[in-house]
Amino acid sequence: MYEPSRCLASFEVSGFQYWDGATVFSSLEPGTTVKLVAEPENPHDPSAVAIYLGETKLGYVPANMNEHLSIMLFYGHGSSFEARVLKADPEADPWKQVRVGIYVVDARD
Repeated sequence: MYEPSRCLASFEVSGFQYWDGATVFSSLEPGTTVKLVAEPENPHDPSAVAIYLGETKLGYVPANMNEHLSIMLFYGHGSSFEARVLKADPEADPWKQVRVGIYVVDARD
């Protein structure tokens, strides 16, 4: 049976170097689940989607990829998605240190 990839998008975390990700970097292993939070009141981008590990903000979904995801999260469809760390490379440039993938949750029984 054909099973398409569940990965909807993957990207480097935008603004990682400006938030607190460095304080939890050792916890950012491939496969680690992170939380997506819509920020409709964000003064710079009403479609902003923040990425958290626990209570620590890592940065954002890149602006060129956030609009549809933001709408889905705002209207309560966040449980349809999961976000996981794909790569955490402390030797990479700060804006390319953490890569995240967003996957659609398989709700079939």
